Amino acid sequence: MNLHSDSKNLLSYRTVFWFFLPLGFSASLVTFSHLIINSTLARAPDPAFVIASYSIAMSLFTIFEKAAFVIRPTSAKLIRDKASYRAVSKVSIYVLLIILFLSLIIAYSFIGKWILMYIFGVNSELLTSTLDAYRILLFVTIFSGIRCLFQGIIINNLRTKWMTISMVFRLLVMAVLAYILVTQDLVHHGYIGSIIFLVGMAIEALVSTLEGLHLIKQLPEKKEDHTIQKSSHVLSFYRPLLLASFIAVLIQPSINVTLGWSEKGEVAVASYAVAWAVTQLFLSFTSYMHQIVMNFYRKDSTVVIRFAIYANMIPSLFLCLIVFTPLGTVLLQNIMGLSGELLQESLSALTFFLLFALIFPWVDFLHGMVMNRAETRIMAFSQTGNVIVTLGMLVMMFYYFSPLGGAIGSIAISIGLLAELIILTIILKYKPEKSSSKANTRRRKVEG
Repeated sequence: MNLHSDSKNLLSYRTVFWFFLPLGFSASLVTFSHLIINSTLARAPDPAFVIASYSIAMSLFTIFEKAAFVIRPTSAKLIRDKASYRAVSKVSIYVLLIILFLSLIIAYSFIGKWILMYIFGVNSELLTSTLDAYRILLFVTIFSGIRCLFQGIIINNLRTKWMTISMVFRLLVMAVLAYILVTQDLVHHGYIGSIIFLVGMAIEALVSTLEGLHLIKQLPEKKEDHTIQKSSHVLSFYRPLLLASFIAVLIQPSINVTLGWSEKGEVAVASYAVAWAVTQLFLSFTSYMHQIVMNFYRKDSTVVIRFAIYANMIPSLFLCLIVFTPLGTVLLQNIMGLSGELLQESLSALTFFLLFALIFPWVDFLHGMVMNRAETRIMAFSQTGNVIVTLGMLVMMFYYFSPLGGAIGSIAISIGLLAELIILTIILKYKPEKSSSKANTRRRKVEG
């Protein structure tokens, strides 16, 4: 692929490449941070127990964290001046306060115990450790929301190198903290992973905030024809994204619940968590594909599509190397510290994530198409289909292929994502943008 400018194109591959590379690299580094945590917990005296308690707490945490996560595309799409910044910030503050309130209720009341025992299937031995991990994770959401608000501004201003810089600082601090905890023999509980995660997220939020505030100072007070001034304007874009995220976030908890009920539940949950972390290490590189679509598709769709074809092949190629060569065993055994049954189960689960790696980048690409149209309600519909298919596969796999362990989760989530890809493709093909004047009006209002 030629990354130099092409005079025939309105947009050069070089521009797209240097916009995307820091985003993809920073997303990959996010996955490294989870590998640091899982590798640290794998060195506990009872790694399956410790990783399982942290993973289940993360599943509960992720339900609320998604509400903070979608602040990033909202910020990137809507903030063009100081007036729109204040509107998005106001919505973000309300969202984070509501999340904190609900999380505290779950963490310190009988509701949390009931959810973990009767929905997640956590046994009495694992309950206390899981709650301890969650009581620290709930504060991670606040820092996550803050960094997403300012990272949206950074992305919109094409200053994506700061995404990588903030992640480098986060990883360095997490790695040093993990090393200290391991050498001091302090890794005995799942909440150790939560502490590492909290410290890392706080560092990333700090760096993103400093750069974001610098960029805000350069924005005009009111940009001509940009209509985002009130919270209601922001909510019309944010609410469908939030709904879609809450629908999609049901998938991981459902998988952990099902795996917890399967044969050798702790090993199944832990092996799936490890396989998911390794998959995300490569797949996260393309998790910002929607931002390329949002920023460049209207300038030159041909360049964007061609770039996506090449970039979207990268995760599955690397995952093939992990699955079909001894590199996978080296990574899990020597770097992550896995052994025995947990090692074999993790490799098995990882194999079935190949389909997921092939599909995910294109689903994210189509999400960018949807957000470009400001028709974010489509995502709620497509992700509902994803959840329905995933849950159906989980039930079938649980009853007929329970001995597969963590692979049950990777198979189900891959088939569910395939269903979402099909739904999005059909909707975008047969519902052209010009066919809906209401959608065009909404897009013009959002874009100003």
